[in-house]
Amino acid sequence: MLPLFPGESEVTLGEGFTPLIHAARLGRELGLSRLHVKDESLNPTNSFKARGQATAVTRARALGASTLSVPTAGNAGCAMAAYAAHAGLDAQVFMPADVKAPFRVECESYGATVTLVDGLITDAGRVAAERGGPLGWYDVSTLKEPYRLEGKKTMGFELAEQLRWRLPDVVVYPTGGGTGLIGMWKAFEELEAIGWIPPGRRPRMISVQAEGCAPIVRAFEQGRASAEPPERPHTIADGLRVPRAVGDFLMLRIIRDSGGTAIAVSDQAMVNGMRQMGRTEGISAAPEGGATVAALEALIEGGLIARDELVVLFNTGGALKYLEVLE
Repeated sequence: MLPLFPGESEVTLGEGFTPLIHAARLGRELGLSRLHVKDESLNPTNSFKARGQATAVTRARALGASTLSVPTAGNAGCAMAAYAAHAGLDAQVFMPADVKAPFRVECESYGATVTLVDGLITDAGRVAAERGGPLGWYDVSTLKEPYRLEGKKTMGFELAEQLRWRLPDVVVYPTGGGTGLIGMWKAFEELEAIGWIPPGRRPRMISVQAEGCAPIVRAFEQGRASAEPPERPHTIADGLRVPRAVGDFLMLRIIRDSGGTAIAVSDQAMVNGMRQMGRTEGISAAPEGGATVAALEALIEGGLIARDELVVLFNTGGALKYLEVLE
């Protein structure tokens, strides 16, 4: 089910099979009896990005790459740097100049060369391509190669396995580049194809974005097939500050095909969600994870989620890199 071929070995730091926690106390506060949190903060480098970089670096090494390059808002760079170090490959990481210090320092601690770029992740991507293209660097940016998606789909496999080969009614997922949402949908398709889950019972996929950077939400509400970047994207959640996603059309198609929706929440609501997830369940949540709590509350109040449905929130990273936000 993954791109590992005879004679090859995987590059792994023990990623995957993160806990699916029955969030009973958080559920009671929100009025849900079957609420779960998939806690991706327990992956290596503290986020779900470890999954995609494990498969990307595995394939890059097998294909003979020597230098890897990635533009990142934070966690993807940390994961790529760690897996590149484990594989003995050079890592070139391009970050917005205003990136939070823990992300930059972590990348450097794995031996990566960090280049700070004025602007957003899209600007970092442009500089990375200009710098690395002539030198033949292997580009592992979102959806510029197929293998990060393959790693992300394992979240979908795990959901099915941990729920005893059924899927939840609703998945609430914070989306910047959206590879995780796209990957899970691919996983569900593959599980149906091999007969491990029944067809036609996939969850409604809910995309959560920040009010200050919500291109998918706007495109969904306006009925468009692709998204337009906001003029001045801003949010405390670095992973959600993605003004233009390469796979925007795929995300929008999946949201609509699943009967789901897209919703934006404020930065303050994210922080409140971080604290609520921590206080009720002992889960260290990044702002992106806190955003799913805020979105869920709004969806319940709006009648879009029934109180007896099986709902899974994704906490995609931990709080420790965002302590300044909590303070």
